[in-house]
Amino acid sequence: MQQYGFIDTPLQMVIGGFLVLLALETARRAIGWPLPLVALLALLYGLFGDLVPGRYGHPGMPLPSFMGTLTISEGGLWGTLTGVSVGIVAIFVIFGAVLNAGEAGRGFMNMAGAVAGRLTGGAGKVSVISSALMGSISGSASANVASTGAITIPGMVRLGYPRALAGGIEAVASSGGQIMPPLMGAGAFVMVELTGTPYTQIMAAAMLPAILYFATVWAGINAYATRHDLKPVDEADRPSGREVLITSLFFAVPFAILLERIFAGGFTPQYAASLAIFAGVALLFFDVTLTFSLGGFASRLADALVTAGRQVAVIGSIIICASLVIGVLSMTGLGVKITSGILALSGEALWPALLLTALACLVLGMEVPTTAAYVICVSVAGPALTELGLEPLLAHLFVFWFALLSTITPPVCGGVFIAAGMVGENWLKVAFKAMALGIGLYIIPLAMVANPDVIRLASDPVAALLDTLRIGAGLAAISYGVIARRTAWVRMLLVIAGALLIFMFKEVL
Repeated sequence: MQQYGFIDTPLQMVIGGFLVLLALETARRAIGWPLPLVALLALLYGLFGDLVPGRYGHPGMPLPSFMGTLTISEGGLWGTLTGVSVGIVAIFVIFGAVLNAGEAGRGFMNMAGAVAGRLTGGAGKVSVISSALMGSISGSASANVASTGAITIPGMVRLGYPRALAGGIEAVASSGGQIMPPLMGAGAFVMVELTGTPYTQIMAAAMLPAILYFATVWAGINAYATRHDLKPVDEADRPSGREVLITSLFFAVPFAILLERIFAGGFTPQYAASLAIFAGVALLFFDVTLTFSLGGFASRLADALVTAGRQVAVIGSIIICASLVIGVLSMTGLGVKITSGILALSGEALWPALLLTALACLVLGMEVPTTAAYVICVSVAGPALTELGLEPLLAHLFVFWFALLSTITPPVCGGVFIAAGMVGENWLKVAFKAMALGIGLYIIPLAMVANPDVIRLASDPVAALLDTLRIGAGLAAISYGVIARRTAWVRMLLVIAGALLIFMFKEVL
């Protein structure tokens, strides 16, 4: 304890340096160079920032103190985010891997096909529902595109969807999985730690905005359906009621246990997820015909363990590498200086500060994974937004949503690249379709700020639902204005009316 945060022998310095290099190399192997380079720049700033002139320099830190804070205290590798990754995120990653190894994925697809397959543009809407369900447990847009897209994209192309549209629908639907409760990838659990808000409250706050997002995508598909005469899914290709009922059990039972233990039982998310994992493992004994099989169980369990191990390693490497950046920001005071810079550039006005934050999230999200972009951005921009009057949870949701923009926004849009490759179309065409369909991803965070009641479902459900209906109507108008085949003045009128409905008419209505 006497050495807490301070290294005083050459051997300890070597071990500390090795740990830092190991964190950088692990992240590089998991996700490539961008995030490790950001962390390396932060480390260089911590070591040599005293040479930087002006307000963005710092007085300098002794190397033993700097390295000790990063490696043997809670200011770096072993910070609170690492604890969240190990204690909470890993459990839910295992939960998602167990469901994916079983028949839950087919259950999601069958449920979506039964609900939306008979509708106009049904294949696209099946993709939206199935990707929302799958994404809620996977938390990765790229993985979601690869898994559900392998089924939905060929189906859409077969029914006459333009290839760019088929890829765009899958990319934008899969990207929304990270904002869909109950899991929301790793972001929700990091948000719990950073805001001190209970997990159940974050789920409730995120629910209506997520529904708005997918409703906007749904409206966009309707608009494209009128342009391209998109037909429903053939009845022969839709699942039977019995098949839907049986396969739905593979995700409904674990989800029911998870939510019942959290909301009715009052247990921690970790404990509830552990019980749901046991239920999911028990279901691995059965296939889609409810046939018991020990061999099938062994194969599915092995898949679950391998997938969980890989995903935990990737998320852990991201969190630990991002923790180095957060540690340097804290030790050097750079985070406070950037916060002051945002306040100065925005003239201490909220909306300019929001736009600056959104731009920073978009740029950073192009280079690093969503969770890391969210953690770094909220560390420097979050204090500025809260100082300007935004409540902390709303500020965090705003940053988290805008950190997702890079999944569908060029030049770096991982989900779009994968969808374009699967559909055999130019990625820019797919990206433009995805941006049009996913316009809610750009507008809803701003709408949450203008209408904060929309995240207060738990405390004021009536106001939250009224705001949701009004924002939803505005988003539908904007979506039709952007996509529908109408005269230019009608489309412009729809966009303006939708924007006014979202941002200006709250008090009037």
